[in-house]
Amino acid sequence: MSLRRVLVANRGEIAVRIVRACFDEGVESVAAVSDADRDSLAARRADTVVRIGPAAASASYLDVGSIVGAAIATGCDAVHPGYGFLSERPELAAECARVGLTFVGPPADVIRRGGSKIGARALARSIGVPVGEGSDRAATPDDAAAAAARIGYPVLLKASAGGGGRGMVRVDSPEGLPDAFTSASREAEAAFGDGTLFVERWIGNARHVEVQILADTHGSVIHLGERDCSAQRRFQKIVEEAPASALPESLRADICAAATRLATALEYVGAGTVEFLVDVDRGDFSFLEVNTRVQVEHPVTEMITGVDIVREQLRIAAGLPLSITQDEVRLTGHAIECRLNAEAVTTDHTGAAIFLPTPGRIERWTMPEGAGVRVDTHCFDGWTVVPHYDSMIAKLICWGGDRPEALRRMDRALAHVAVEGVATTAGIARDLVRHGDFRANRINTRWIEDRFLPQWRTNRGEDHGVQVG
Repeated sequence: MSLRRVLVANRGEIAVRIVRACFDEGVESVAAVSDADRDSLAARRADTVVRIGPAAASASYLDVGSIVGAAIATGCDAVHPGYGFLSERPELAAECARVGLTFVGPPADVIRRGGSKIGARALARSIGVPVGEGSDRAATPDDAAAAAARIGYPVLLKASAGGGGRGMVRVDSPEGLPDAFTSASREAEAAFGDGTLFVERWIGNARHVEVQILADTHGSVIHLGERDCSAQRRFQKIVEEAPASALPESLRADICAAATRLATALEYVGAGTVEFLVDVDRGDFSFLEVNTRVQVEHPVTEMITGVDIVREQLRIAAGLPLSITQDEVRLTGHAIECRLNAEAVTTDHTGAAIFLPTPGRIERWTMPEGAGVRVDTHCFDGWTVVPHYDSMIAKLICWGGDRPEALRRMDRALAHVAVEGVATTAGIARDLVRHGDFRANRINTRWIEDRFLPQWRTNRGEDHGVQVG
């Protein structure tokens, strides 16, 4: 089987990324756009454009019927969901299969089994992959309270479905649990259509490490090494790196092996990510979740392996074998990615840092260039950042022969980001990568909120916090 025409069922930089991969693979691309994205960069670069609805995501990018209908109407034989939106909803994969479209991703049943954190934890436990202390489904606040009392506070309430930090709340005491349960369940229901929660032990000094998996329909399952995604704010990744150089080589190897075993047990097909939490104080790791799609941070893995992950997705969907074996995977150098958002960074009345979206027209858009520098974006001079979607406007990725060189390149690259018309997070991102703790690789998942942002507020002050350009 071969793919002839692919519907790109997403927007922003990932849509541009998929269009480019289709071109490189010799496949026609059709950009599915809402009214807000008719003049987007993906629409300009795709072979064909099709409207799928109004600006509201619920009536366009989240509408299974509109996506599948657009694919059929434009003669596509496949649908690539990107990340976010419908990428981890089994309903889209199932509907594609029903009407004879190829879904560029795992089958619907794999998405269901892998996407359920509770189910995936059970599978991991059954094959000997370490799983952190936690509960099964907590149907009520009383269930969660009983589990928390057994585990010991603080704990995390976590949504079983989806990801991106939604439906996830830290609870420090029994008194705060009922309200936190209601809030987390409602957020999970709104974001993923599933309000199911479970309880997990809180690890204060943790590293968030994930492994990139590729699996084809011929039985090959490989990993492309690991990424360190510990630089987070409110459970949202801010900066990602590959490899996870702060960890011992033996621990990294064990994590990658565990990820491959789990993907094999899931009978996984496509590109995916298996995520783990490393307890730095104890020197061990535990399984977190499976993301059944391409990740935002996939470029850092591409930079150190030379493997085009999105092209591999297309090859797998076409029934072709992986273009690389495990023995051929080589990790070379170090790569760092900074997410750039259209946000103004300031402080509220309590002195806490806040990140305010700044939609508007981009009057000037100049991104850095040079050896080892990559920019994934959908923006350009004159593009309007709309308020309907996520505020990320670019990903800046820098490669170096080692981590210090990658950091130097990232520092210079961030200094050469020039944007007018909307505020960006380039300034605070540069402050972050220049911080002594970050350069020394002495961070954890709480470092940004507990140490970096308080120091940044003190050093910069509210007036200097808003970074324009």
